[in-house]
Amino acid sequence: MKTPTSYYIELITTFPPRPITNEAELIATQNQINSLLDKGNLIQDDRDYLKVLGTLVYDYEDKNEPMPTLKGVELLKALLEESNLQPKDLPSICQSESIILEILDRRRELTASQIKELAAFFHISPAAFFE
Repeated sequence: MKTPTSYYIELITTFPPRPITNEAELIATQNQINSLLDKGNLIQDDRDYLKVLGTLVYDYEDKNEPMPTLKGVELLKALLEESNLQPKDLPSICQSESIILEILDRRRELTASQIKELAAFFHISPAAFFE
């Protein structure tokens, strides 16, 4: 284990990382994360501290704010948005952009082969695309 630098000691003294137990603590932790990210030019101490704070936020949200379960077309829409992809980025999977648009508009169903390819592309279980 490496010895903490005086800068890292300053970080954890200014905003001590502790388990988050309520919404106010969550917001304070998120604000601390944002202020560090806004400063830019992060050094390793900043990244280490952000990782600790991020883990605390993740743990709190995992226990207190369950993610809605998206399936089928809604999942595909969310995956496209999260990946900053457009329907035109998937034609190799669905033959053409128009077919993808029809799927997203629920005018066409996903085929088994499309589901298999989308699951591989997004690294998730094919079962997630069945509504």
